[in-house]
Amino acid sequence: MNSNKKIIKLAFTIQFLFLGLVSCAQNTKVESSIHKNVQEQTNEIFDSLITIRRDFHVNPEVSGQEKRTSEKIAEYLLALGLEVKTGIGGHGVVGILNTGKAGKRIAWRADMDAMHSDIPDVVDFQSKNEGVRHICGHDVNTTIALGIANVMASQKAKLAGTVYFIFQPSEETYKGAKTMIDDGLFETIQPNEIYGSHIAPAPTTVITTKPEWMFADYKIIQVSYKNSTENEQIIDYTKELISSFQNIEPDSKFWDNRNLLDPNIGLASPNTIFKNFTTVNQNFKVEETEKEISISTYIGSSIMKKLDSVLPLLKQKINESKYAENLIDIEYTLERANIYNDKDLTKNALNSIGKIYGAENTILMYGEMPDGRGDDFAYYQEHVPGVYFYLGGSNFEKGILSMPHAPNFQVDESCIKTGVNYFSSLIVERLIN
Repeated sequence: MNSNKKIIKLAFTIQFLFLGLVSCAQNTKVESSIHKNVQEQTNEIFDSLITIRRDFHVNPEVSGQEKRTSEKIAEYLLALGLEVKTGIGGHGVVGILNTGKAGKRIAWRADMDAMHSDIPDVVDFQSKNEGVRHICGHDVNTTIALGIANVMASQKAKLAGTVYFIFQPSEETYKGAKTMIDDGLFETIQPNEIYGSHIAPAPTTVITTKPEWMFADYKIIQVSYKNSTENEQIIDYTKELISSFQNIEPDSKFWDNRNLLDPNIGLASPNTIFKNFTTVNQNFKVEETEKEISISTYIGSSIMKKLDSVLPLLKQKINESKYAENLIDIEYTLERANIYNDKDLTKNALNSIGKIYGAENTILMYGEMPDGRGDDFAYYQEHVPGVYFYLGGSNFEKGILSMPHAPNFQVDESCIKTGVNYFSSLIVERLIN
């Protein structure tokens, strides 16, 4: 999960939100024989999945260098009898489980890269690669996907359709998904739906998601002018003009990130304050050359298509100002795809998992994350409707907090069992229905 790391200071408040929202989370409800089979197979392979996860953790590889990881993944999938494609977009791997019967085509995606980090690991099975660490949980994401592949292979005779398992490199650089797509991923596979999950700081039995956007959209906006004697006035004018798009007051509770997890106004509340917002980072960057000056900053919005209207409005206002003749260009210098969950698939997924494993374990988010996070899973969603989930990995009683990118990041490995159970059952339901 790509992050600006501001979320670290939220760690101390997370426990209170989820302990308040989740009760009796250990109670598991199983309604049909195939889902009982899913659980039985997950229990049978659980210890082996822990071994696999720890092997990935001890041998982390950064974006674009996931050679060993991809080889281990391909070896595991081949042993399950899946058709395996390697070398897609670098070290990307795709496993194909074809039941031999016509039906839906469902894809599951897992990211597998680690990060550069000199922060000491906090588990006994520490990274052997100096300066590299799985501090975002992609080792867990990958292991869960392998577990799902194992479970689905065990139920193959009872199912119809095809399941694709996409193991993606370079998520941390926001490049891997697009690279795999550009390298012909969707010529190799043709899914009707796509799903994926990421470790989050909730308890180990909890998943969260929401329809449409999960994160606010962020771009870097840059305005360039001819160099002149009026530079100082132009800079002040432009900063004020860009800042006028912000609709959050300076004294709002919005700016205290601890409120993201407030049960009354946070992301899990229907009364959340983290919706319908546009923000402007006040740390403007000013660059000057002999011929021109440029003023740039981040602008973000949770309002669909809002940022599409900013450039023409800015251009109109500047062209109506006394600085019109100085203007050279207005552009976004950084744009990226943003997670957009299909509304019907999101509703169906939460309902399916809730009916099987308990509605108390599925939390609906209401607002959008305002802290610059994102995931390049979004590029798949530009081609195929899908849903992105957060999966809890924390155990507050044991002092385990699965806050990605935080120095003390670790997971309670029981979340692997949760992920394999929930998402295997989800795929089963999608194939059956």
